[in-house]
Amino acid sequence: MSVLEGIQGPEDVKALSRGELDTLAEEIRTFLVEEVSRTGGHLGPNLGVVELTMAIHRVFDSPRDAVVFDTGHQSYVHKLLTGRHDFSGLRTQGGLSGYPSRSESEHDIVESSHASSSLSWAHGIAAGRAVAGERDRHTVAVIGDGALTGGMAWEAINNIAAERDLPLVIIVNDNERSYAPTRGGLADHLATLRTTRGYERFLDWGKHTLNRTPVVGGAMYETLHGVKKGIKDIVAPQGLFEDLGLKYVGPVDGHDVAALEAALRRARAYGGPVLVHAITQKGRGYDHAMNHVGDQFHAVGVINPETGLPLEISGRSWTDEFSDALVEIGEERDDVVAITAAMMIPVGLEAFSERFPERTFDVGIAEQHATTMAAGLAYAGLHPVVAIYATFLNRAFDQLLMDCALHRAGVTFVLDRSGITGPDGASHHGMWDMSIAGIVPGLRLAAPRDGQQIPVALRAAVDVSDGPTVIRFPKGSVGEAIEAVRTVDGVDILAEPDDGEVDLLLVAVGAMVAPSLTVAEKLGAEGLRVRVVDPVWALPVPDAVVELARSAGRVAVVEDNSVSGGVGTHVSRALCDTGIHAPVDLFGLPRDFLDHGSRGQVLDRVGLTPDAISARLLDVLR
Repeated sequence: MSVLEGIQGPEDVKALSRGELDTLAEEIRTFLVEEVSRTGGHLGPNLGVVELTMAIHRVFDSPRDAVVFDTGHQSYVHKLLTGRHDFSGLRTQGGLSGYPSRSESEHDIVESSHASSSLSWAHGIAAGRAVAGERDRHTVAVIGDGALTGGMAWEAINNIAAERDLPLVIIVNDNERSYAPTRGGLADHLATLRTTRGYERFLDWGKHTLNRTPVVGGAMYETLHGVKKGIKDIVAPQGLFEDLGLKYVGPVDGHDVAALEAALRRARAYGGPVLVHAITQKGRGYDHAMNHVGDQFHAVGVINPETGLPLEISGRSWTDEFSDALVEIGEERDDVVAITAAMMIPVGLEAFSERFPERTFDVGIAEQHATTMAAGLAYAGLHPVVAIYATFLNRAFDQLLMDCALHRAGVTFVLDRSGITGPDGASHHGMWDMSIAGIVPGLRLAAPRDGQQIPVALRAAVDVSDGPTVIRFPKGSVGEAIEAVRTVDGVDILAEPDDGEVDLLLVAVGAMVAPSLTVAEKLGAEGLRVRVVDPVWALPVPDAVVELARSAGRVAVVEDNSVSGGVGTHVSRALCDTGIHAPVDLFGLPRDFLDHGSRGQVLDRVGLTPDAISARLLDVLR
């Protein structure tokens, strides 16, 4: 039996000899490459935290001591060391989650994979246990260096530093990159810590800015983080943390179990908040990951483990269409700039950044700062395009509302991975963006139905200068272009009865257009007359949709957003306000957190498939 096969929990890890620990690390890396190459998942981050996770479970007593991962994609080794060895269904329906999951294990605490939240969780857990008199229980937060670029992490540090006797250990997993290379003043400071051991004078400016003044707002820190000139090379290496009140231990080799154990035991014995700085290598032990310049195989699909090459070759993606369109617009207009939050490659900005480096801004994991910075860029006469995942717009709602919309800033938000994203689960589904956007005054939202419509929507969006615009599209490959039969005041009619008589007006939004056309075919086979329309710009509801509803006996809206507050809700209200009393059936995602699975499996689970939709409509229409 291998060493790994004998690990069913942290106590088994504690019992290993030094030689067995080396063997275990090697076996874990072999296991991860073999298993994740079959299913896809976050490979690089987990290859980098093997020894670190082993050391954590040797020094601390999970679950009595709480271990919080930020972000959760670096928890695969933790799963293995807590007895979860069946990775055959990783990130698939019924299999292991790609993130910590309370339903899987008592060792898992925080399920959300949104970055920069671990220190707030850890502070709350540790403070709660202290109130209960349980000061002998430690709380450990494992935070990736990229997550420290998020303002929420520094709001937490500001408060944790005041808790002098709280048994809390912060482990910074410093691999110089969260997804892509970590950027900004904090990244420079960590780089200094890697190469400098001595103390230098901590300048008054830095001390007053980062220690004595109340820097407690997330957006405020994110802004300071970006202003790296004046911080780089003048902050004493440990000073940034110790002057804030945190004991600093490190840097320590993140692949030396003995050194890590020694550092963590010192931190555990200290009796107050301690920051342990561990230097790791993302993708360690797998040459294809180490040599991959972009992201060290941060996340992979199904690959050949021998070559590192993908086995699933897909066509052009929605992201590809956006990427090409933005570069083309950038060639024509020098006022168009791009912003992202540590996701340059996955949101399709790499080509734009290579062509226009001076017009591209990667602010780190700081969506709040990105959004308000965009408002500032718009005020300065530019048109910013903020490209992020749909799920991460949630984090910047206040800035979208108060900084962009209130100031009528011409900012375009491009939301990749909208709707059901599949294997990443509840925290990554982009199913709330249209509900959020729908309550923002002056905001206009487009949901292109195919790749051909993305450049059309993007060109229209960057021409808007008096308020924010949003373009959303799903993850994956684009299908065939869907041509309109005709267009009525900007609303595309995609299918309709020959005689003009309409039993049902079917309003289809974005990626749900193709399934809706199938619904219309099924209903047509039953003798029902259906008109399918794509509003193109779904919010606010176009007047043409309202007018087309006048001649229909019933209206249905199909979208892959939460049915609560989605486009269907706005269509229903628009009809009511105009005195149209046709019944409106809403088809969308339930107000719930949806587990991981393929997009098709999740849509089937919630009844958002052509068969389920047409069956419901047949019942009411008959």
